[in-house]
Order: sequence, then structure tokens, then C-alpha cells
Amino acid sequence: QVQLVESGGGSVQPGGSLRLSCAASGITFTIYNMGWYRQAPGKQRELVAGISRGGSTNYTESVKGRFAISRDNAKNTVYLQMNSLKPEDTAVYYCNAMFLQADYWGQGTQVTVST
Repeated sequence: QVQLVESGGGSVQPGGSLRLSCAASGITFTIYNMGWYRQAPGKQRELVAGISRGGSTNYTESVKGRFAISRDNAKNTVYLQMNSLKPEDTAVYYCNAMFLQADYWGQGTQVTVST
């Protein structure tokens, strides 16, 4: 049974930081490309950051320089360090694991940035 379990969401003020974690089980983590997506109310889900099985990373333009994705293959975990958070970063953040036709999602974790 595949599980992706996100944690680390919460409420912060603008300029604050959060670190999201996604612990994977039931998959051979090292062969999967991992990603963080987000979905704000009334908007489509979008890719925030991705990290390949080889460690290459990519980011959506709006988070470049503020967010950092990383993975720990020994712990089957992918992280998203989010700094200098803005109100527009408010969304439900989802972890994704993809390899060929296999495509798995976590349940999501809420991130709210407000005063």
C-alpha cells in the first residue's frame, strides 16, 4: 500500500518560514521523481517544485529564491523549505511521486500566510 504523508503545514505571518515533509512508504523511493504541488481556493493545482531521482530540481517562477526542495533517500522523505512566505503562497500543498505510469498523491497539508 502506497502512502505519502505530508506534515509541517500551518499558519505563519508574511516573511515567515515553514518546512514541509513528505514521508513515503510502499514505493521504491529512489526511482521516483518527487514534487510539491499546491492548490489555492478557486485555482488549479500547480507544480511548486520538483526533484528528480537524480537530484535535479525545478521551481515555479514565483517561488524561485524562496523555496528549496530536497530529498533524503535514506529516510524516504522529500522536503520543501519555504522562506519569505507571502499571502499568495496560501494553499493546500500536496506531495507527489511519479515514475512512468505510477502517480501517487498525499492527502495535502494547509499552509496559511496572513497577518
